[in-house]
Amino acid sequence: MMIQEVVRRPIVTEKAVAQREASQIMCFEVAVAANKVQIRAAVERIFKVKVESVRTENNVGKMRRRGRFSGYGADWKKAYVKLKPGQKIPEYAEI
Repeated sequence: MMIQEVVRRPIVTEKAVAQREASQIMCFEVAVAANKVQIRAAVERIFKVKVESVRTENNVGKMRRRGRFSGYGADWKKAYVKLKPGQKIPEYAEI
C-alpha cells in the first residue's frame, strides 16, 4: 500500500482540534486495511515529524434511508497519532 493511500484526510472536529492543541494528538481518516506500522510511517514521511504512538478505531457504516430505499454507508477507520515531545504540530494547510 502506497503512503498516499494510507492517510486519506485529516479529521477536523471540535474534539480533534482540542486534542491537537492540548496533547499533540492528530486525527486522520485512514485506509481500512492500513495497520499501525503503516500509519506511523506515512505520517512521519508526509509531515516530517516523529510519532510516539498510534491508536486506531474502526467505524461501521450507518444505515441511511432515502424515501423507500435504504442502504449502508461505507465502513471507515480513524487513527489518533501522538507526536513525540518537542515535535511541532504541522498545519494541515501546509500539505
